[in-house]
Amino acid sequence: MKRVTGIGGIFFKAKDAPALQAWYKRHLGIDVQEWGGTAFTWTDGEGKPVAGTTVWSIGSAQGDQFAPSTATFMVNYRVEDLHALVKVLRDEGCNVLEKIDDSEYGKFAWVIDPEGNKVELWQPPAGQ
Repeated sequence: MKRVTGIGGIFFKAKDAPALQAWYKRHLGIDVQEWGGTAFTWTDGEGKPVAGTTVWSIGSAQGDQFAPSTATFMVNYRVEDLHALVKVLRDEGCNVLEKIDDSEYGKFAWVIDPEGNKVELWQPPAGQ
């Protein structure tokens, strides 16, 4: 069974999210949208779009989206079979959070790594 197949997103907190978003937009050319981030479309070697995106987002330091972790970042990893991977991780003694979300955006689960960082696992909807 494949475990992680790619990075679906990188999320981090900022003391002044709007100012940091503006910095990345101005200096690095990242097309930061009103929701605080952007979605990078995957391309092949010739620059043609292929199925898949990677989300990049800056949120408020006051948000609790990374709880129970106190880290200022969270990486979202793409997986092929979320439920199978969650079962394997639990069997291996990993700290997998109980909640699994299933929405139009795909299936999501979370595991806490040995350093206390919250890691998001994402099975995209079919075709992505």
